[in-house]
Amino acid sequence: MERVLVINAHPRVVSADSLSLQVLDHFISQYRAHSPESVLEQIDLYREHVPAIDVNLLNGWEKLETRELLTEDEEKVMGRMAEILQQFKRATKYVIAMPLHNFNVPSRLKDYLDNIIIPQETFRYTESGSEGLLTDGRSVVVIQGSDGIYTENDWYSEVEYSHKYLKSMFEFLGITDYQIIRAQGHAVLDKKDILDTSRLAAAEIAERWSGEKPSEAG
Repeated sequence: MERVLVINAHPRVVSADSLSLQVLDHFISQYRAHSPESVLEQIDLYREHVPAIDVNLLNGWEKLETRELLTEDEEKVMGRMAEILQQFKRATKYVIAMPLHNFNVPSRLKDYLDNIIIPQETFRYTESGSEGLLTDGRSVVVIQGSDGIYTENDWYSEVEYSHKYLKSMFEFLGITDYQIIRAQGHAVLDKKDILDTSRLAAAEIAERWSGEKPSEAG
């Protein structure tokens, strides 16, 4: 059965004014209409606990290598990281909704990626370099809201690090079916026009996903 993981990376979590969240809602409704049998899970990065790389996490990783006992705090953070990782691995498709923060991803989304980019779980090192382990036909779509416009091959296109970073990281894990929906230009364009265009793109991807054969997630 197809499992879709919705990764809500908006600090407001719920907002009727957010472009990215409005497009996300449309995507979910369209996908459910086309694939009512699929399982949709959601993680709200600014509502749920997502461990950051801190002293407890670093010490926990080291102790796993040396088989030392973990402290209570280390055990708690390592356990939560394992939960996030397994939820991610169970899914076959991913939808990320996020605002653009100073040309990059929101900080909690970076923390989230640090929980899932784990050697021997989602990638591995080989003699010829790293190798992604999620090569079973998974897909990801990023819904990004922004005030600026990033598709005119100008300075703004060059500094859209969010898109470059996310695309590269998913490719690193072996996920090459990556698309971005830009709900962009809120500072200069009519909001209705932005939403109309973005919702159309979301509906097209939701329909395509519903017609694809489910992959076997590890």
